Amino acid sequence: MLAKSYPYYLANKPVKAKAKLDVTDKYTGKVATRVALPDAEALEQAIAAATAAAPAMKRFKPYERQAVLEHCVKRFRERQDELAYALCVEAGKPIKDATGEVTRLIETFKIAAEEAVRLNGETINLEISQRSAGYYGYTRRVPLGPVSFITPFNFPLNLVAHKVAPAIAAGCPFVLKPAERTPLGALIIGEILAETNLPKGAFSVLPMEGRDAEALVTDPRLKLLSFTGGLIGWDLKAKAGHKKVTLELGGNAACIIDADQGPHLDAVVDRLVFGAFYQSGQSCISVQRILVHDDVYDALRRKLVAKVKTLKAGDPKKKNTFLGPMIDEAAATRLEGWVAEAKKAGAKVLCGGNRKGAMLEATLLENVPHDAKLQRMEAFGPVALLQRFMTFDEAIGIVNDSDFGLQAGVFTDNIRHAMRAWDDLEQGGVIVNDVPSFRVDNMPYGGAKSSGIGREGVRYAIEDMTDLRLMVIRDA
Repeated sequence: MLAKSYPYYLANKPVKAKAKLDVTDKYTGKVATRVALPDAEALEQAIAAATAAAPAMKRFKPYERQAVLEHCVKRFRERQDELAYALCVEAGKPIKDATGEVTRLIETFKIAAEEAVRLNGETINLEISQRSAGYYGYTRRVPLGPVSFITPFNFPLNLVAHKVAPAIAAGCPFVLKPAERTPLGALIIGEILAETNLPKGAFSVLPMEGRDAEALVTDPRLKLLSFTGGLIGWDLKAKAGHKKVTLELGGNAACIIDADQGPHLDAVVDRLVFGAFYQSGQSCISVQRILVHDDVYDALRRKLVAKVKTLKAGDPKKKNTFLGPMIDEAAATRLEGWVAEAKKAGAKVLCGGNRKGAMLEATLLENVPHDAKLQRMEAFGPVALLQRFMTFDEAIGIVNDSDFGLQAGVFTDNIRHAMRAWDDLEQGGVIVNDVPSFRVDNMPYGGAKSSGIGREGVRYAIEDMTDLRLMVIRDA
């Protein structure tokens, strides 16, 4: 179902190039297809085209932007199987999960189509004293201009959608660099955008190597950088100059299981297994730290270990596969080493821990030392840690004892504990009675501390891609 090769997109047009980037099947390790590889000169042309397109994109009416987004929704539905298969191959994502991500791609563009005609301002009452009598205030949102996007490998469709769709809705031309290891989804999105009447130069999709992409960060013609990835994002922010920067940089998400969850443990375990091991744990909000009250710890551990041992691992193209490969063998080897380090320091491996190539078993540990990498850093793989607590205050403190703060989960029937978690957890989001891995594409999504700055979620991303402009009228 994959083409033999794919072009990149420069100023709305497909471009073939002699230089090719191999895209491997992440399960077999074999080359599945190749994509045209742009260079620094292509990036300069893309930035120049986006800059030239800014006035036309600003004049592109909201209903026209909506029509573009609705066209994409229609075409994504028509090509759903192709998109899911490409995602399964290039990311190693089980086909059921890949199909789910295509659904989210469609939903994100649908939300953006609705928001494209809702870019409203407000009327401000300025007559707050005698000196401002007869003055009226109004606001509107205006597009920033050309923007740049850098996206990671783990959600090659939906994380691209969360940048591209709001940009179109806001009226911002953009240059996108998808992850080199998973460029196919972004290029298919580019192919579909090329079918529309977006102004010339409104978009470029360049699956280029990182060393050639620095201008996406430093070029002053670009008015915003939106980056999703690792902690290198802070270095990019330092280089970005005066442009706006939004960053989503991951986490080591925790989930609290309160003392009152005894009657619900089977349901809790089902959600923990999903949250920790969905797409091999390669999600910024994957469940990494599971904090369990002493009253239910032993029962939950027994049920969780038994459930994890039943997970089907293997070829992601098979419908009954739950756990596919990590993105490459190097990533699996790194995490295998972190497990070994924790075990050497006194942790107990309850199940899993073995690796074959890029396949790492679903792994649970307990008694992981406080200073171990598995506690302090983002595992970004199929590994989760169990830890006891005695009081809810203690659990809050453990969650907050982290450099990260993206999302946390709390399973509790105690409304006061739920509100306490919302008040005191240093997180971008608190998910009550579900895992931190839960996300709906219209909700604000982003983190605190090292997890980043700014928020995704279509409406919130549009706000970042626009400026608030005031007009005051004096009734002379």
